[in-house]
Amino acid sequence: MPFSINETAGQYSELFMLLAAVTYTVAFIAFAWDLAKSSKALRLIDEKAAAAEGAGTTAALKQPVGAAVGRSAGGSDALADKSDQDLSGPDGRAERPTSKSGSVPASSARMADGEMRYAAERRVPARVAVALTVLGVLIHGAGVVTRAIGAGRVPWGNMYEFLTTGAFMAVAVFLLVLIKRDLRFLGTFVLGLAVIMQVAAAVSFWTPVGHLVPALQSYWLIIHVSIAVLSSALFTLTFAMSALQLVQSHRQKVAAAGGADKLGFMRLVPSALSLENLSYRINAIAFIGWTFTLMFGAIWAEKAWGRFWGWDTKEVWTFVIWVVYAGYLHARATRGWTGTRAAWLSIVGYLCIVFNFTIVNQFFSGLHSYSGL
Repeated sequence: MPFSINETAGQYSELFMLLAAVTYTVAFIAFAWDLAKSSKALRLIDEKAAAAEGAGTTAALKQPVGAAVGRSAGGSDALADKSDQDLSGPDGRAERPTSKSGSVPASSARMADGEMRYAAERRVPARVAVALTVLGVLIHGAGVVTRAIGAGRVPWGNMYEFLTTGAFMAVAVFLLVLIKRDLRFLGTFVLGLAVIMQVAAAVSFWTPVGHLVPALQSYWLIIHVSIAVLSSALFTLTFAMSALQLVQSHRQKVAAAGGADKLGFMRLVPSALSLENLSYRINAIAFIGWTFTLMFGAIWAEKAWGRFWGWDTKEVWTFVIWVVYAGYLHARATRGWTGTRAAWLSIVGYLCIVFNFTIVNQFFSGLHSYSGL
């Protein structure tokens, strides 16, 4: 016998979802403020370093030949070496871009540490943004739980519930990764995607609390959909990182050619290679999850409809996503598909996920038409 619907819990869930979206929006602004403020501070540091270097060059011209050879390790050479350690080149090693004339431009392509370790400086806007994100994910979690209480089941029965839970998981995974890696530069993009998902869920896919259709009333719903949501959250992170990789790669090429740095906020982002390496690792984990999603979906299909595979539109696109990411991992590991080609392939995989969730669910009829719309 199905549980009775708790309309009050459903209303509280919608309130929590709204409060979470507002909190995420404020956190998004704080992350953007951090990027803008920090890039401005780094630009001032570069300008001072360039001015000091120019003064040092003038003084060196007035000294006898060889007079500067005996400078101690604590002199300007050591300062220059320390500054070089903050610059990560295309190969992940420290690099200080130079102009065509060989001098260091005032607006050099400074980047964050390739290991993405937490720096010593206090970035107040970033700390505020992370605190707001933690608050937002707690409120969001309350919204997911009260939705489950209201429906008397796991809240993954339609597009509204899948989208709100997916946004929650994306932000939660982002916060968990923050414990080990300084990915605060991703905050603007992850929180931006979370807000878009929340708004889309409320505006386009809202569905009142209700019971599941008979085919979904199975314990396989918990197994199959939970892994799909977690994998999609990881793919969301790698999508943001791949997009930033393309921007950073272009910025590094412009800097290497002696061009001006017009993307100051990218100074807090690691090199394109560092982004690619971390994205590859996370994609590998998410791909394993998506493989289990495909396998458990086939087992559930056999339990529900008496066959493992029936070429239903949803099944086909789930397999297409698996093939795209399998091709990405294989091409990068064995065929040398690195750099922008790997980033684009990762982005294509995520776009397939978006297409599968939106277009397939709404406009293709089949056994998986459970959007609730």
